[in-house]
Amino acid sequence: MRLPRLARSRGALSPDRFTFQDLVAEATADIGTRPGRLIMTILGTVFGIGSLVATLGLAQTAAGQIERQFDAVASTQVVVTPVTAETGAQNASVAAGRLPWDSAPRVQRLAGVEDAALLGEVRLPDGAVITSVPVNDPSAPVAASPHLFAASGSLLAADEGSLATGRLFDAGHDTRGDRVAVLGPRAAERLGINRIDAQPSIFVGGVAYAVIGIVDGMERRSDLQDAVIIPMGAARADFGLGAPTELAIRIAVGAGPQVAEQAVLALQPDEPDTLRASAPAAASDLSLSVQADVNVVFLLLGVIALLAGGLGIANVTLLSVLERVGEIGLRRSLGATQRQVGRQFMVESIVIGLIGGLIGAAVGVVTVVLVAVVQGWTPVTSPWVALAGTVLGAGVGWASGWYPAWRAGRIEPVTALRGS
Repeated sequence: MRLPRLARSRGALSPDRFTFQDLVAEATADIGTRPGRLIMTILGTVFGIGSLVATLGLAQTAAGQIERQFDAVASTQVVVTPVTAETGAQNASVAAGRLPWDSAPRVQRLAGVEDAALLGEVRLPDGAVITSVPVNDPSAPVAASPHLFAASGSLLAADEGSLATGRLFDAGHDTRGDRVAVLGPRAAERLGINRIDAQPSIFVGGVAYAVIGIVDGMERRSDLQDAVIIPMGAARADFGLGAPTELAIRIAVGAGPQVAEQAVLALQPDEPDTLRASAPAAASDLSLSVQADVNVVFLLLGVIALLAGGLGIANVTLLSVLERVGEIGLRRSLGATQRQVGRQFMVESIVIGLIGGLIGAAVGVVTVVLVAVVQGWTPVTSPWVALAGTVLGAGVGWASGWYPAWRAGRIEPVTALRGS
């Protein structure tokens, strides 16, 4: 009668009665017994997963911020210029086309166009300079003169610029050829003019121009920061400006290709090939390029930290195997198979990696939010990135625990008990 009971007793310890719940319970029972070791073990995984999640989130956030700025400035502008041709004389080039003087009113009738302005660089005669005093002292050191541009009265609206003081000339000034000027901020500083209430004048090639305004900012044309801007009519009358060199068009977001195609037809219906319209590139291309550049550097750092975390899990798990040789031998003598012992340590490593991945993903998301708040950005991160980080942590634990688990399963009961 004892034999059946013994058989039943052994049957109770049969490997196929060792359920998955038993495996998880055995694997997690020893994890929290040494909290200091556990913390040191998962730190590498936390840093690795956290850096990966933060890198992807910050790259998405930065790309989104740049894309919004791109949409606000570059993607709302089309520039039309004449096509140039080589003359063969000292690699010089001349304009093969011509922008009409009424280009701005023509393109403003097109759908998607919000404003337009003509712009042209004015070349002064040899020796002519721009000064704030009427007397030219030959003995004074030669100072660099600001650039001179002619523009239509809608320049600020088309360029989304602003004025620090004063006003911009209007269509009336342009039609009459009034000698008025607006200064860029650096040009005003160079000429020593910071206010206009005293009605200051500058001398452009010896011709007096009244300063009526000082520009504060030009989003699209940084070269206008150090320039003197006069009406088109005055430039034609005083300096013989033959034709404008550029038409700046402010458009609605997304209307670039359509406006670029229609603008050249509206300006030169008979010879559209003599004009070139530059439409903005796709914003998504820019954001993807920035995101890729940011990802390369920080993903490498994250992978290095993740490898360090995996090695830490492997070392601690292997140390746990060596410390528990007696326990392993006892379990083997009571009927546990090599596979069951190996699975126990494998699950233990996966749980440690999962904990590290979960904490690291949370740290990465919090980092993205904090950086975005400090910079005044809108945080952008995908929930799938955090989920993938957690799963990756478990994968690191699985890869790190494979060898210690295999070694634990190879320990023979007699050897283990004898050694203990």
